[in-house]
Amino acid sequence: MATRQLHFDGSGVPDGEGVVATRLGWLLDPGDVHVALAADGSGATDFHRGGWNSWSPTGWAPLDESPLRIWGDEERRLTADDAANDTPDRHEGNGFGALRLADGRVLLLGALGLGTPRVGGAAKGLWATVETDDGDGWFLGVGPEAAVFARYAELLRDRLGTPSAAPVSTLWCSWYSSFEDIDEGLIADATAGLGDLPVDVVQIDDGWEEIVGDWVPNDCFPSGMAATAATVAARGSRPGLWLAPLICLPGSRTAAEHPDWLVQDPGGGPLVAGYNWDSHYFALDTTHPAVQAYLDAVVRTVVGWGFRYLKLDFLYAGALPGVRHRDVPRERAYREALQRLRAAAGPDVYLLGCGAPMLPSVGVLDGVRVGPDTASDWAPPGSVADPSHEGGRNGATASLARLWMHELYQVDPDVAYFRSIETTMSAEQRQVGVDLAIVAGFRSTSDPVAWLDAGEQAALRRFLTGDPVVEPAGPDRFVVDGRTVDFGPVVREARVGREHLTEERDRRPR
Repeated sequence: MATRQLHFDGSGVPDGEGVVATRLGWLLDPGDVHVALAADGSGATDFHRGGWNSWSPTGWAPLDESPLRIWGDEERRLTADDAANDTPDRHEGNGFGALRLADGRVLLLGALGLGTPRVGGAAKGLWATVETDDGDGWFLGVGPEAAVFARYAELLRDRLGTPSAAPVSTLWCSWYSSFEDIDEGLIADATAGLGDLPVDVVQIDDGWEEIVGDWVPNDCFPSGMAATAATVAARGSRPGLWLAPLICLPGSRTAAEHPDWLVQDPGGGPLVAGYNWDSHYFALDTTHPAVQAYLDAVVRTVVGWGFRYLKLDFLYAGALPGVRHRDVPRERAYREALQRLRAAAGPDVYLLGCGAPMLPSVGVLDGVRVGPDTASDWAPPGSVADPSHEGGRNGATASLARLWMHELYQVDPDVAYFRSIETTMSAEQRQVGVDLAIVAGFRSTSDPVAWLDAGEQAALRRFLTGDPVVEPAGPDRFVVDGRTVDFGPVVREARVGREHLTEERDRRPR
């Protein structure tokens, strides 16, 4: 199919075959698109990159600076971005992209369906391609940034659906305090330590399972997971559990006993889907009937234990390019797998995606992580060249760029910190995470109450019990109960850190 060539003259594009006017823009038929800006000096200044999954670099970058991407770490790129389509020498991203025009307006080109869409931009135009003709066309929108992104969200919601479970108000999880070093006694103590705090969800993170890929409790939970879920439910909280259902480590029984269940590399052997736990790991072939039955059984089992909130991690592995039992487009395979997980869990179990492809998850997941792990440091080494790297600053900037997605699902900017121990963040840096959680409407923490002094406990209580009124006040600015919250300095700090990256660094042949 030939690329559709359109010319934007500052006010619009010509109507014609495959171009239909709509509010704040135009609907375009499926296929590749190129939108040229008028050659009158009104070119664009910045490009908004849509990241592929939860951790992928996302947000605005000046067109005369290096593209926003992961530099110098191919293994991380495989995990935290669409490595198959990485372009080190061009401003490009996944799903949608936008240009900031010289007059301050935004020109957005966004996919309205699947097909692994890719959108790029330069001073004189936007372009878009799809891997497979599996989508529902495009939205080309122009106008004020907030209005155009809101219109795009409305169109996506109309086509892909809306969440089904009750939203999360407040959450405590085990990860950033205990990581994998958890047991049933620790979870029971942490749960009891919450006292009368109104915590909607208490979520057990990685460390409860025998090994990633074999979803049975390890020896640290001798009473079984149903007993731990009952402990959480007894205090009036929804029990939550971490799973990475679409991957397995090489040492798991799943990988060893069922090699035919794994997505295959076109070059031979199982596809390496990423790196973690001091190892590589594999992706399950969710088009295989046996894998589908296995996933159904896993989800029904954990729901049967009493868990009503599932954090589904490393989901991107279900959408990697590879050889599958059934030859279907990779984002279609991923969405069908999500729909199967949803059906097995039921409509009322909250599904949070992490490492999840953003657009293919719309209408199935109830919430999605929208930035990197916050961790307990603000800007650790490596976090400039790798915007997906853990850290409070990276987590905040990516999450801010995705707040518009709250119309699609709950946006989870990761946990807020109140503790002054076991962290290198200053009080001001910790407050950024607290304010961001309030603005996003997803308030979570991993701080054990026992770690907090009296002032920190009081701050946590205000965080969990408040019902703040949040009003937008401009780019990266909000008014929270009459208090102005300005995230602009954080965004500018991240940009200054990237200024020294060059387009030549990590360049690959084109």
